[in-house]
Amino acid sequence: MTQRISEVVRNTNETKIRVRLNLDGTGQGTLNTGVPFLDHMIDQIKRHGLFDIDIHCDGDLEIDDHHTVEDCGITLGQAFAQALGDKKGLRRYGHFYSPLDEAL
Repeated sequence: MTQRISEVVRNTNETKIRVRLNLDGTGQGTLNTGVPFLDHMIDQIKRHGLFDIDIHCDGDLEIDDHHTVEDCGITLGQAFAQALGDKKGLRRYGHFYSPLDEAL
């Protein structure tokens, strides 16, 4: 089995991002986007998906967090696409409802 690891760098006028992803990890990694809630949400993906994710982003947070969130999402998506390669052998499927505070 080949390693499903990727590293993607994205540099724009607003952000400089580096994402390293290991799909066959243990849920470890370092998240430093500068947006605490974004770090928290990506942490949920890495911990529950057992992906190792390292993200470092320098963004124009003095303006707002829009570009940071948008570009981190784009870069993380590219890293997943790159790590999955041709997707051969991928057989995952799932669906569930998760009521939070008794609300669906």
